[in-house]
Amino acid sequence: MGDGRGVCSEESANGGTDVWSSSNGSADHLVVMVHGILGSIADWKFGANQFVTELPDKVIVHCSERNMYKLTLDGVDVMGERLAEEVIEVINRRPEIKKISFVAHSVGGLVARYAIGRLYRPPRRKSQEDSTVGACEDDSRGTIYGLEAINFVTVATPHLGSRGNKQESLGKVPFLFGVTAIEKVASLVIHWIFRRTGRHLFLTDNDGGQPPLLQRMVDDCGDLYFLSALRAFKRRVAYANVGYDHIVGWRTSSIRLNSELPKWEDSLSVKYPHIVYEEKSETKKVDQYARDSIGEDDNCNDELEEELVTGLSRVSWERVDVSFHTSRLRFAAHSVIQVKDSFMESEGADVIQHMIDHFLLT
Repeated sequence: MGDGRGVCSEESANGGTDVWSSSNGSADHLVVMVHGILGSIADWKFGANQFVTELPDKVIVHCSERNMYKLTLDGVDVMGERLAEEVIEVINRRPEIKKISFVAHSVGGLVARYAIGRLYRPPRRKSQEDSTVGACEDDSRGTIYGLEAINFVTVATPHLGSRGNKQESLGKVPFLFGVTAIEKVASLVIHWIFRRTGRHLFLTDNDGGQPPLLQRMVDDCGDLYFLSALRAFKRRVAYANVGYDHIVGWRTSSIRLNSELPKWEDSLSVKYPHIVYEEKSETKKVDQYARDSIGEDDNCNDELEEELVTGLSRVSWERVDVSFHTSRLRFAAHSVIQVKDSFMESEGADVIQHMIDHFLLT
């Protein structure tokens, strides 16, 4: 950094790595970065350092480590509970924090969605004393464990799971490459490979006779406020690879029906050479999706997928579509979009820069 500030890292006593600008300690915005399946805190090393370098004294980045490596096979719910506990410990350790954001890659986006459902706190009800003249209006949105919720960013996250025809890929099974016949077999054996997380991704779980977890996570469910928590954030963003991501397909990572996938041609700007399409969508009502899907080919959208898209679209999302089709590492798009390896996968740095440039701080 040219202004003399430095970047500090600290291994916390209870797990994770905190990264922040070291000049005056004025940062009050916690950014929680969550890795994907079989990942570790190292996966977000480049992104974390870029955030604090570009936003000096504004953010403290916490790279989660409660679910590293084989622990990512324990299921989205188990990982979500661990992440929620970890975030609480960070908040308690740093009383200066007032705001919170999440940046999550791959399955980490589902884990983060589960965790915020656990961490959500509804808005405080106004008492009679609060209603007196001159009292401030309460925030109509809730909070994330008492913190103001700002950005919720997912990167190549399988929001719709890893099932469905004509997906570009099959979630966490890169060697299947979207072959429908193989997918049907994979859904039966996926728990042998990716255990409970695999069942969640293929929506084959039925714990206690309940609907699949991802289906439950599109609404508030008991004491887990999945939809209310998403709504609490000022902005929600889904970054998605339009192709060559043989880990997570375009449709599931961008939360779209097949008919909603946009046409794209080339990069939108010199600064972001791999960003090929941007969309800011408004909240859609359930009946609007019913109208939009009339006449759709049943092979493109199944009922459960439509239910997931409909449920998640009750809050607005910014969608940022990314293409590495001209990159020598295009077949590693799932990692390049995150810059998991800063030496090998530096072509994805413009995507990280795009996140930072559009990141709300208040």
